[in-house]
Amino acid sequence: MAVSAIIQDGKVQETATQNSLSKASSAGNDMDKDAFLQLLVAEMQNQDPLEPTSNTEYITQYAQFSEVESLSNMASNMDLTRASSLVGQEVYIKTTSSNGTAQYVQGKVDYVVYENNKAYLSINESLYALEDLDTVVDREYLNASTDAYNFTAKLNKLPAVANITISNNAKTIDELNEAYNSMSDYQKQFIAKDTVTRLTKYTEQLSILRAAALTGDSKS
Repeated sequence: MAVSAIIQDGKVQETATQNSLSKASSAGNDMDKDAFLQLLVAEMQNQDPLEPTSNTEYITQYAQFSEVESLSNMASNMDLTRASSLVGQEVYIKTTSSNGTAQYVQGKVDYVVYENNKAYLSINESLYALEDLDTVVDREYLNASTDAYNFTAKLNKLPAVANITISNNAKTIDELNEAYNSMSDYQKQFIAKDTVTRLTKYTEQLSILRAAALTGDSKS
């Protein structure tokens, strides 16, 4: 589930839920050197004096712990680097509602917050855990796909080709033609071929109506 937070006076205001989760995570998962040494001392104090643990075993345990700690720190640093590289990028975050329904949040990553060895992405003034990142989208791709969707939706609102009139539909058809002609080749790739074919038919029918209007046989 994504973690969200309120931003006030430029600072993250942690909610009671986040505070509880943070404490639980800190208490349940973190094992620093001090805690390890305390356990090691307790083990030495309570060992069987007849079969004491060798110094080599203690050194091995500490070395293993240090290795695990180093790997954990490395993973945390990699997460921070990855999260930082997303600043300014358009992303989709997958969240889960209280009833278990998957939902998506789309927006630009404004900045990154790093707390309790976890990276959080700020999107629309809310924080989301890096682990909830679903998709990173190129802005040009996103704009092109959005424009294509809006273009097709506008075309779909026109009546059947045979039913269009100059007074009601000419402006929309002209705007669609202007929009399509101003698109780059990359943007045009997002417009389906059948959509372009339909626009051509509307344009041809509009030309017939305009020609008829000039001769006095108009369809208004």
